[in-house]
Formats: sequence, structure tokens, C-alpha cells
Amino acid sequence: MFDGTVLDPDRCYLASQSRDERFDGWFYVAVRTTGIYCRPSCPAITPKRANVEFHRTAAAAQQLGFRACKRCRPDAAPGSPEWNVRGDVVARAMRLIGDGVVDRDGVAGLADRLGYSERHLNRLLTSELGAGPLSLARAQRAQTARTLIETTDLSMTDVAFAAGFGSIRQFNDTVREVYASSPTELRSRTRHRSGTAGGVSVRLPVRRPFAGGTLLAFVGGHAVPGVEAWDGERYARSLALPNGHGTVDITLDHVGDVRAEFRLTDWRDLAPAVGRVRRLLDLDADPVAIDEILGADPILRPQIERNPGLRVPGGVDPYEVLARTIIGQQVSVAGARTVTGRIVAAIGEPLAVEHDVLTHVFPTMDRLAAAPPDALPIPMARKRTLRSVAEAVADGDLVIDHGDDRRAVVDELCSYTGIGPWTAETVAMRGLGDPDVFLPGDLVVRRALEANGLDVAAADRWRPWRTYAMHHLWATVWTPPT
Repeated sequence: MFDGTVLDPDRCYLASQSRDERFDGWFYVAVRTTGIYCRPSCPAITPKRANVEFHRTAAAAQQLGFRACKRCRPDAAPGSPEWNVRGDVVARAMRLIGDGVVDRDGVAGLADRLGYSERHLNRLLTSELGAGPLSLARAQRAQTARTLIETTDLSMTDVAFAAGFGSIRQFNDTVREVYASSPTELRSRTRHRSGTAGGVSVRLPVRRPFAGGTLLAFVGGHAVPGVEAWDGERYARSLALPNGHGTVDITLDHVGDVRAEFRLTDWRDLAPAVGRVRRLLDLDADPVAIDEILGADPILRPQIERNPGLRVPGGVDPYEVLARTIIGQQVSVAGARTVTGRIVAAIGEPLAVEHDVLTHVFPTMDRLAAAPPDALPIPMARKRTLRSVAEAVADGDLVIDHGDDRRAVVDELCSYTGIGPWTAETVAMRGLGDPDVFLPGDLVVRRALEANGLDVAAADRWRPWRTYAMHHLWATVWTPPT
């Protein structure tokens, strides 16, 4: 669909004619004669080729004055999986914007996180995406506002500031411009408010195929008491967000879509919370491309046919992933859950949101660094490693976020005593969503390779999806805990 940074209009038009929802998020179709932009799968009659143009982001279409289609809701389309695969500055910027960095720290904060000047960053994003960081963040604010308008009873003033707008006027003008409707009109057309008192229920778009049951069973099987819970159908976990605490309850509906029920102490955290859950469940992966490449391998093909659309479980916070990976070194899943649960109970901050089973948020690195020795029931060597990285994070010497170069993070982590390639690569895989990790030193991986008559060199033919190949290999010799 793409050639470097340029969209191929003819291929995009053919894709839009097919109305294949797998292309949603890869590009957007803007119709000059109506001033509307749609997702490729829009059920409306396909316009003439001469009347359409294509944009890589909804923000680019909005910036040119196009309004979101009321029928296909292009603002709700999944993001391009390209950002998950790539590690360049544009992809890193997109991940940080999705986490709300521009709303919290401005363009200057985003540029500082990436190590570029504001001017150069704006030029890079505009050149490739057709919109700068402010426009991209504005599109996300509009999407958050629509979700809150249609699914909660919050006042419009609360919605405006929760979505990140600086004023009521800015909120009203943006909603009218993007959706061709006022906020009041959007709410009046809503027939059903989803969610419970104090919560909001969000449908998270998913690219199909989607092995959702397998995914929830995996994250549920690794649930840490107090922070997470799994009853076989509902997975719940607490969230430490930029402006406060939150919880999310995740289920699959009758057609396999993901439903997420959020409770937040501050509604400004809705967009970051949604983004973190999408990363946890790997919802922006491109399963068709992944399965097509890996399915060409005769060893992996039977497993892919049994489990199409396999996702790689991620994490809601890379520092939590780092701490849990260190705690779980050379320990069974059950043992790691038990020990980590004790640490959470001892030094985790009590949850500021009411929930029926969750009690704490995962301890911050500051709390881990200052924890008394008896609060960390792990071997002394592992305790020293955990303390050293926690202190480095607390002092600002070690920074890990979704805008970082993944290889650089692995190299830096390996410089700490007690952290080897297995730990560092696991953090890149689960904490940063690296799709091309392979763990040749992992015991289960070695068993899987031997059972299938393969050696480590075989992994090279699975690039850039070695992470997914590895999870398929694991499944051939090991069933995730349930």
C-alpha cells in the first residue's frame, strides 16, 4: 500500500472499492465533492476515482477541512500497525502522541523526548503524515471528546477539559469542524449510553483475525493479585496514569470484539488509558501480514491455521514490565505471581478507584528503590538488580518509554549487573511492543526448536515478525496458564 512515505493512490482506490476493513487505519479516503473523509471499509457508494484523495492520518484529512463520515466513524479506526513495526522518529513520535505527551507537555516536551528541535520534528511529521504534532494531537482530542460525549453523562465542560482542550470554545469549534455537529447534537443522537455509574465502556476496534480468547487467557494466567484479576471471562487490572489512578475491565463480546470498561479518577486520562490497553492486547498489529509471512513456513503453518490472528501480550507500563521480568527471572509463572503479589501488597499504592477485586496499583520505581529489604522476598542478587535499576529510573538516569529506540534500550539495560539479553529483550518485547524479538536462550524456545528440528539460525527467515513466530513456537510445546 505504501512506497516509503508515499501513498499509492491507485492501490488505495482498489482497496477502498473492496471495502476490506483490514485496511482501516492504513489510510483514509477523502471525497472532494462532499468534504467528507471515510475509512476504506465505509459501506457508502464508492465515489469516482477523480473525486477522491488519500491521506495517511485522520489528522491530515481534518487539517484540509474534511469532516469525519457519520456512517463509518473513521475516527474510531485502529491506528496503522506500521507505527508498531518501525523505530524511526516519526513512528516513535506517533506512539508518544498516542500516549498524550503533546497534551501534557506540549510540542516542546515531545521534541525533547525525541531529541529533536520543534521545527525539525514538525517538518518531519508534516512531510510524511500531512499533519504536524499539534494537528495529530487535536485529532486524538476530538476522538476522546466524542467517546465521552456519547458514552457518559459528564457535562460538556467536563468533557472538554477531560479530552485535553484548553477552552470550551476550542472544544466546540473542533467538534463542529471534525464531525459537522455540535457536541449537544452528538449526544442527542446517542440512543444508548454504555458503561456503569462512574465508568465508561469503550469498544476497542480490532483487526481480524483476532485470537482474543488465547490472549486473555495468557494475560489472565499471569495476573498479579491486587493489580490484576481473571475469572475466565473478565480480565481486570489497575492503571497508574499521568493524572491519577484507573481500572479497566476487559471482556470479549459475542462477535469477539473487545469491550473495555474504564473507571478513572481523572477523565483526562481516558486517551492514555485506551492506548495502554491497546498495547497490552497488541490490538494494532496487522495479523494478515504476519500470518501470511509466517504461514509460508511449513513448521509454523499448522499452528497458524489452528490459531490465526495470534497476538503478543504486552504491558501497560514498560517500568512495570521491567520490574516484573527481573522478579520472575528463573521462577515459575505461579511463583512469580505469588512473589510479585506480596511486593504489591507491601509497597504498592492503594487504588484510588473503587473496584470489586483490585486493591493496588503496581509499585512505582521510586517505591521499589526505597522499599525495606523484607518487602522484596527475592534472592539477594536479584534484589540488588531490582534496586539498582529502580534507583536509576528514580534518578532519571534510565528512561524507558514508547518513543525510545528499542535496540538502544536493550543495550542500556544489559549494562546493569544482573540483566542479560533474555531480560532486556523481554522488556523490549512486552514493554515496548518490539515485533522482532527472538530469545534463543529461553528454555521453552530451545525445546520448541529441538522438537521441530530447527536451530537458532532458522529465526532469521521470520523477520520482521520473530516475536510472533516465537509465540507460535511456544504454543507447540507449552500451553499458557489459564
